[in-house]
Amino acid sequence: MNRMKTLTTTLGAALCLIIAAQTVWASDVRPNKRRGQVYYRMVCTECHVTATGKPIAPMDQTMDEWRQYLDTDKHDATGATNPSARFYMSRAYREEIKDSNKAAKKFLKLQDDQIYQDVRAFVISGAKDSDTPASCN
Repeated sequence: MNRMKTLTTTLGAALCLIIAAQTVWASDVRPNKRRGQVYYRMVCTECHVTATGKPIAPMDQTMDEWRQYLDTDKHDATGATNPSARFYMSRAYREEIKDSNKAAKKFLKLQDDQIYQDVRAFVISGAKDSDTPASCN
């Protein structure tokens, strides 16, 4: 009788742990590099071009340069635009440009952190010192 009670209690506790672990795992933001690529190419490169007129590509920076840029969240030090890089991956910004940008409209309902993680994964994986440097063509 005691063994059965102990076994039932142990199984119940294990089941609770499994459910809790699945809930935490399901709520984690998992980056989607493909979605980040689409967003970056259709939203970010709309404004960002080099002196040659070509879009700024992920392979124009190193992995550490991309991390530093995104971690410091400094988009524009001049004050000419919003100073936050995250702003340009926010729902508020997507809402502003949804009528003129298909990607912004398509991804409008995604959480801000999801788009941020997607773009981050794309640019870092496409940096010039990565295994898969990416252009914007």
